Amino acid sequence: MRHHKFIPLCFLGMVALAGCQTPSNQDVDRAFQDVNVVDESNLNDIMLTVADPNEAVNYFKRAVADAPERPDLLRGLGQSLIRAKRASEAVPVYARLLQTPEASNEDRVDYADALIRAGDWAEAEKTLNSVPPTFETFKRYRLEAMVADSNKQWQKSDSFYETAVGLTTRPAGVLNNWGYSKLTRGDYKDAERLFADAIRQDNSLFTAKNNMVLARGAQRDYNLPVLPMTQVERAQLLHTLGLSAIKQGDVETGKGLLREAISTHPQHFEAAVRALRALDSSVSN
Repeated sequence: MRHHKFIPLCFLGMVALAGCQTPSNQDVDRAFQDVNVVDESNLNDIMLTVADPNEAVNYFKRAVADAPERPDLLRGLGQSLIRAKRASEAVPVYARLLQTPEASNEDRVDYADALIRAGDWAEAEKTLNSVPPTFETFKRYRLEAMVADSNKQWQKSDSFYETAVGLTTRPAGVLNNWGYSKLTRGDYKDAERLFADAIRQDNSLFTAKNNMVLARGAQRDYNLPVLPMTQVERAQLLHTLGLSAIKQGDVETGKGLLREAISTHPQHFEAAVRALRALDSSVSN
């Protein structure tokens, strides 16, 4: 019996030893490779969202130099360059990305964005035209609206802006752009309405406040609208309104608004002081 018991015990021991065998070098390399991929993916995300834009550019430049065939790294470099306000450098990166089989419609839209930022409107329009109409995103329609604006295709522009507003939960920026489009066309009432909508969506958007004052000034309405504003913002808006009045030929009204801007500002308001001095100097001469 002892002999019969010994065989199974030996067999169990062999199985246990087999389970504890040291993994091969290939298994270890594969495991480390998997870990590195996860870590790198997390680092890429951090670089695209948290890191200083120029640090992110340097990181992705090094990464692309080591692995020039990887589209995700080219994409990261392009996005980082846009964040760093280096659009002209981002354009060739996106052009290179679009030559890869993995390039997506989103990449084409991002390329169009870079082209617009770099001032190449014709190539941006051509790129957007290459994106199928079934690819419907907020960014795509916002860019389409901007291109239509540049071509003075107002009906298309309005249609694209309206679609873009419906595709985002944060429409303040695109409402401001739409309002500015109306402002350049001389449609001041509609522009004022859109700026008001933008401010309701985001009352910290000073650009929309300033544009709204420009729209009112163009109608010779020199009263500040009722808006949430800091003391500094109030002074700046009075300054804008004063310059608008002067542009309309209402010089004395403009001078009064500039004086009010200077007295409202909690610090020395150099721009308003300089404008008032220039007006007084021109009158005395």
